[in-house]
Amino acid sequence: MILTVTLNPALDITYGVDTLTRHGTHRVRAVAARPGGKGLNVAGVLRQLGEPVHATGLLGGATGAEVAGLLDGVPHTFTPIAGTTRRTVTVVDGDATGFWEPGPAVTADEWLSFVDAFAALLRDAAVVVLSGSVPPGVPADGYAALVVLARQAGVPVILDADGDPLRHGLAAGPDVVKPNAAELAGWLAAGAQAPPGPPHAPDPPDPPHERAPATARPTSQARAPADGTARDPATRSHPDAAPDSARRAPADGPAVRGGDVRPAAGGSPVPAGDGTLDAARRMRAAGAGAVIATRGAEGLLAVTDTGAWRAAPPEPVPGNPTGAGDACTAAIARGLLHGTPWPEVLADAVALSAAAVAEPVAGSVHLPTYRRLRSIVLTEEC
Repeated sequence: MILTVTLNPALDITYGVDTLTRHGTHRVRAVAARPGGKGLNVAGVLRQLGEPVHATGLLGGATGAEVAGLLDGVPHTFTPIAGTTRRTVTVVDGDATGFWEPGPAVTADEWLSFVDAFAALLRDAAVVVLSGSVPPGVPADGYAALVVLARQAGVPVILDADGDPLRHGLAAGPDVVKPNAAELAGWLAAGAQAPPGPPHAPDPPDPPHERAPATARPTSQARAPADGTARDPATRSHPDAAPDSARRAPADGPAVRGGDVRPAAGGSPVPAGDGTLDAARRMRAAGAGAVIATRGAEGLLAVTDTGAWRAAPPEPVPGNPTGAGDACTAAIARGLLHGTPWPEVLADAVALSAAAVAEPVAGSVHLPTYRRLRSIVLTEEC
C-alpha cells in the first residue's frame, strides 16, 4: 500500500463565491468541509483511483476528531496529540484564495510516539509520501528522520515540502522530490545547500521482521538496499552531480522507468528556458533520486537518472487549483507502486492535476476530465 504522512492536517473548509472583493461582504453560495492537508489530499485522490492507501500523521482536539470522521473510507492510523488540529479556509471564485491557521504545538513525546507508529506502518508500505508543512514542535529535520527510516525499511519515498523541511529532507536522499516553482526558487535562494548535521531522529527501532513486498507492488521490483547504498554511479552524468556517497536513488534502477516518449496531438510543452530545468538538476544533484517540478498551468518538468522530460496540459482548465499539486503527487506514488515508465507517469500527473482543478474541493479529481485529457497530454524529452 501507499502510506501518506500528514504531520499538519486540517479541517479544510471551502467557500464558493461569485467574486472575491477585498474588504467586501460576500454571500457564500456553497460550503464544503473535508479532511485537509497535502498528505490527506493525496490519500483522497488515491482512494478515488482505487489504489491501496493508508493515511497517518498527527490529530488532536475536536477538530482532529472531525477530520478523522470525514476520512470517508480511507484507512488511517493517526497519533493523538493534546493540541487542536488547525482549520484552513479556501475561497473559490474561479481561482482560489487560502487562509491557513497555524498548526498545534507538538511535544517531544508526541513526536517520538509518531515516529514509532510510522516505523511500524512501514512494514506494510510499498511507497511513502511525505507532504505538507510541519507544526510547531516537530523538528525541522523531522522529514529527514522519516526518510532515513523508510530507507532502512527499503521503501521508496516521495517528499513534497518547503523551506527547512525540504532542505533537511533532501539531504536524507528521498527517491522523488516534488517542488513547485515557488518552492524550487526558495530552495535556490536559500543557497541550494544541504544543512549540516544528521537528522534529528530517535535511535532507530529494531529492524522490522522480514516480509514479502506488498501485493500491489510487482514482485520483480526489488526494494532499496537496507544500507541505503546508491545505484550505479554511471547513471549520474550531470556535471553538477554530487559525489556518489552523498546521493541516493531507488535500488536496481528507478521504480518508475524511463521509456519511449510518444507525443500525442494537442498542446505543446512550454520551453524550459526559465531556469526550472537547471534548478531541478541542481536539486537532484543535492540528494534526490528524481525531481518533478510543477509549474501550474504550464505543466511540469522531470529530471531523473534516466532522462529529463517536460509535459503540459493540452488546454486550460478553470476551477480550484488548490489540490492540483497533490493530485500530481498521487500520480507519482501510484507510478512508483506499479513500476510505470516515467513519461507515462508524467502524462498521468498532468492529467490528474488538471482534473483536480476541475473539482471544487482539494483531494478529489473530476474523472471524466482526467480520462479525456490523459490520452492527449504531450510529453517531450528535454
